[in-house]
Amino acid sequence: MTLHQKPNTLQTDSFWMPFTANRQFKKAPRLFASAEGMHYTTVDGRKVIDGSAGLWCVNAGHGRRQIAAAVERQLMNLDFAPSFNMGHPLAFDFAERLAEIAPKGIDRIFFTNSGSESVDTALKIALAYQRAIGQGTRTRLIGRERGYHGVGFGGMSVGGMVANRRAFATHLPGVDHIRHTHDLARNAFAKDQPAHGAELADDLERMVALHGADTIAAVIVEPVPGSTAVLPPPQGYLKRLREICDKHGILLIFDEVITGFGRLGAPFAANYFGVAPDMMTTAKGITNGTVPCGAVFASRKIHDGLMTGPEGTIELFHGYTYSAHPVACAAGLATLDIYKDEGLLTRGATLAEYWRDALHSLKGLPNVIDIRNLGLMGAVELSPRNDGVGARGYDVMVDCFNRGLYLRMSGDSFAMSPPLIVEKSHIDDMVSILGDAIKRVA
Repeated sequence: MTLHQKPNTLQTDSFWMPFTANRQFKKAPRLFASAEGMHYTTVDGRKVIDGSAGLWCVNAGHGRRQIAAAVERQLMNLDFAPSFNMGHPLAFDFAERLAEIAPKGIDRIFFTNSGSESVDTALKIALAYQRAIGQGTRTRLIGRERGYHGVGFGGMSVGGMVANRRAFATHLPGVDHIRHTHDLARNAFAKDQPAHGAELADDLERMVALHGADTIAAVIVEPVPGSTAVLPPPQGYLKRLREICDKHGILLIFDEVITGFGRLGAPFAANYFGVAPDMMTTAKGITNGTVPCGAVFASRKIHDGLMTGPEGTIELFHGYTYSAHPVACAAGLATLDIYKDEGLLTRGATLAEYWRDALHSLKGLPNVIDIRNLGLMGAVELSPRNDGVGARGYDVMVDCFNRGLYLRMSGDSFAMSPPLIVEKSHIDDMVSILGDAIKRVA
């Protein structure tokens, strides 16, 4: 396809698109042809600001030649190597580099290929660990309402977005959910972390009273839920959740697929909040979105708890054909080099206040009922129309795209998370385009 090929020349029937209203989209496709820096270029040659870092993943911006060169070299040198009873040096190098930036003690790395795989892996490790230490009755997994943990059966089950489960009419047994923290009545237009809601962590005590602590293996939460349009945790909430987990011997898993690799102005949300989970699930920014890759960061306690039995036995019956794929490792190492050389894992902290003030300048526009922000994450929420949730949001999203801004729509909310190379001028443009679109569509 050439750069300026018109969308209506495409044959769109064969591609069954994920998380997309396929029939609606294919009537008027929105198509990107190339990308560089902060911008996409559409097939008809228009520049579009990337307001969502692709899908929360292109943290270092588009078109990084350093990553492309590393991938090319690796393909020509070693295109594939198995990780089952074999290995290759880059896998160990990549794991060591990731351990260097990990929160202290959470530095044992299990490679996957996506966030969904990272979540299912972490859940399986939690169950295996509890059994290995003689807590085999702990088989229950606790998620949180409005949480998103990917599309595997494990992640779908602990996830709290009902529509993701409803169509399949099943989920893993032994799963329950604590309450979400979104409190529009008390916290609307809160800046950074809302003041109210730390006590919602106590809902885990309700789970303990209902099921018994000796049945619960782990709790998994996103430190900042992203797919439900950026829900910063109330002040003190995550520390309280950690304390309750410690009290009852429950593992705490942070889903950092979105918040990992600099999104909050720190390497991980665990660093930002000063709360150490037992495991972190990651993906997305680990390779700047260039090659599918994910990783579970596990504490040494969990890792060492499974290193038992005769040395010749497999400690964890789990893995993927493409775990630690050589090309993904090469892309990941090059990505980490860029993050380090350009200070991108902490750069968001220098722009967070400007980002916050720019987003909140939209308060008072028609139908804007909430604005949320933390680090370089943000969301603007609109009231739904009478004709259905998401209708107003869809029209605003299309208007933004047509006028040069790509952002993520979640119902009638807009989640934004620009590449970490963003400048203040880009933020100004993003907020201006979104504000104008809200006025036009309202």
